[in-house]
Amino acid sequence: MPHYHVLLARLERLNRIGVALSAERDNNRLLEMILLGAKEITNADGGTLYTLTDDDHLRFEIMRTDSLGIALGGTTGKPVPFPALPLHLEDGTPNASMVAAHAVLNDRTVNIQNAYAAHGFDFSGTRQFDQQTGYHSQSLLAIPMKNHENEIIGVLQLINAMNPDDGRIVPFSAESQHLAESLASQAAVALTNYNLINGLKNLFESFIELIADAIDEKSPYTGGHCRRVPELAMMIAEAANANSEGVLQSFRMSDKEMYELRIAAWLHDCGKLTTPEYIVDKPTKLTTIFDRIELLDQRFELLKTQAEMEMLHQQVKALETGQPFDTAVMQSQLQNYKRQLDEDREFLRGINSGSEYMAPKHQQRVHRIAGYCLLNADGQPSSFLTEDEVHNLNIPSGTLTEEERQIINNHIVVTINMLESLPYPRDLRQVPEFAGAHHERMDGKGYPRGLTREQMSVPARIMGIADIFEALTARDRPYKKANTLSEALAILGKMKQEGQLDPDLFDLFVRQKIYRDYAWQFLDPEQIDEVDEHKIPGYIP
Repeated sequence: MPHYHVLLARLERLNRIGVALSAERDNNRLLEMILLGAKEITNADGGTLYTLTDDDHLRFEIMRTDSLGIALGGTTGKPVPFPALPLHLEDGTPNASMVAAHAVLNDRTVNIQNAYAAHGFDFSGTRQFDQQTGYHSQSLLAIPMKNHENEIIGVLQLINAMNPDDGRIVPFSAESQHLAESLASQAAVALTNYNLINGLKNLFESFIELIADAIDEKSPYTGGHCRRVPELAMMIAEAANANSEGVLQSFRMSDKEMYELRIAAWLHDCGKLTTPEYIVDKPTKLTTIFDRIELLDQRFELLKTQAEMEMLHQQVKALETGQPFDTAVMQSQLQNYKRQLDEDREFLRGINSGSEYMAPKHQQRVHRIAGYCLLNADGQPSSFLTEDEVHNLNIPSGTLTEEERQIINNHIVVTINMLESLPYPRDLRQVPEFAGAHHERMDGKGYPRGLTREQMSVPARIMGIADIFEALTARDRPYKKANTLSEALAILGKMKQEGQLDPDLFDLFVRQKIYRDYAWQFLDPEQIDEVDEHKIPGYIP
């Protein structure tokens, strides 16, 4: 009966270890649990866990020897300093003299009662270890770890089974071997599941980064935006998590929610894949495939030529009819006209950049210039500017027409539709909400859904600040210069006052100097100026 109770206890322990293995999500702890569990159920003094590499080597992952106080690998942070064991020698022959390699090559458990008396194995390294440490390696058990597809993925090796009654080194019993083999089988499945999940996760993240890179590569003027926004969003989220005062003092995000936010930040602009490049990259008001301002330069020169030809024609006609004419006056009028054309040309060049607000008087001037009479190839009068050119040149702010801005804004609708169509696991179901709200406003005047602050989660509001601040300080936008820190914070402050940004998150952004941490990593030195936080509009310390 005592033996029965001991066996039952060992089986129960094996079952508990198996349950724990299936729940573990950290690779180092998982490997450590496997070896420590095997040592426990077999009462082994030491052990080593190897994993099989793609190039057929057994890599040391975990080493433990209780009597010597050796603990390497796993959660110790101390790597195992031994090179991996090759399954085959340099000449291609099997490395069958090494116990762990032998177990893999022959797909069977190796149970050695006495290492010093065993034949067919190379224990020179073991003997050298014993001489250096005073240890006595005797019994040894090496078990190939096979997954659910019967593939060997590693080796569990145990050393020196200890008699629990008197502490003597004894052989590993058949019972201990069976228990260890059962554990090795469970462990192999747990490791395979971990590697499969981790592999899919890495594939998923790499695919997301690939999409983000494709968006950034699509436009040379927004390169890096999709990479910088996640970094800034996580800085804000981490600061909010650590905050212990004010409205946000009770706000907390779990590790899973932080990961969810990071994924959302990477994908927040995925809809831009459908936005035409000529709009995304539109550096000036007249740009389509090229900047049409050069065509206007030619038209201005043509106007000058036409005016000069008209003056000469009048002079010839006057000579033919004997009418008097004043050459000096006509030349003066021509020069004044040319001067006016040059001024109008420089004016159009200036407003074409879209860097300043177009006042109504400037828009009227565009219409006046459009009224210049230009003769076409048939000698018929035509407008100096087309309707489309007038429409683009009179854009009040920036370089996009209202129609083009709607196309740009539609990227967020496409983003939401794309993200909501994906079959997310439970831990990622909030990705569309987090990613799709970065153009919403706290007062409900944003787009595409007109959400208010109360209708948005804190992570979604974080995305809004991250997206705007990155855009304000980006160095690669064609339609504006990169703002300095003080300029960007002043703009953000006004946006807070206007009800666009979350006020508590903005105050946290300034108070915790997140803007400064971000600047040191991503901005040019000349952008990092002194910030007087007391002068930031709307900021409440």
